[in-house]
Amino acid sequence: MITCLGDVIRPSAGQAVVGVLRRLGHTIDFPEAQTCCGQPMFNSGYADLAREQAKHTIRVFEGDQPVVVPSGSCAAMVKVEFPHVLEGDEVWHAKALDLAMRTFEFSDFLVNQLGVVDVGAKFTGKVAYHFACHLRMLGHTNEVERLIQHVVGATYVPLNRQDQCCGFGGSFAIRYPHISGNMVDDKIRCILATGASCVVSTDAGCMMNIGGRLHREGHTVELLHIAELLERR
Repeated sequence: MITCLGDVIRPSAGQAVVGVLRRLGHTIDFPEAQTCCGQPMFNSGYADLAREQAKHTIRVFEGDQPVVVPSGSCAAMVKVEFPHVLEGDEVWHAKALDLAMRTFEFSDFLVNQLGVVDVGAKFTGKVAYHFACHLRMLGHTNEVERLIQHVVGATYVPLNRQDQCCGFGGSFAIRYPHISGNMVDDKIRCILATGASCVVSTDAGCMMNIGGRLHREGHTVELLHIAELLERR
């Protein structure tokens, strides 16, 4: 599942997911009928539209294959909110639960489902990690850190206030731009204080927000999706 922002803003992250999984011996199926998971509608209070988007996504990903998502945000929508918005319909609720059980954020799939932490990646430099908010909803802890620590040549450096929101939050950044701006400024200060040459995250929204600020302020810290880091050899 590529996700909207992944498709438009960070297609290289989705391509890297495919590359890493193929390296591990997996065959990838990409249903072309997929579209938005419905999270923007859900977060804005349009429950009926979110429900229709959930049904469409469930139809697109019918079957028994695991669904891997390069985004904790969209994975959380499918795993947590789809069963919630469809709980009044017995048939669709059951289908939502089935898809939820088969859907995994990328780092979760590698570490917790496949039991893989070393994919043969190589990177020279210090790597910091921004913990995206929705990973908490998925119950994630140290999956990404473990993956970084097994990249040959990479030195993992802790990020102060690692799990503090970067200020994006979807429409939050549009509705409250001054608050959002202050939040991302604080995140940038924390990143620069690590001395890292690269900062890694798991969500295109966070990467768009953090990367945009880094670029506008002229900083040269490289921003990578965890899959992009793991694809490097």
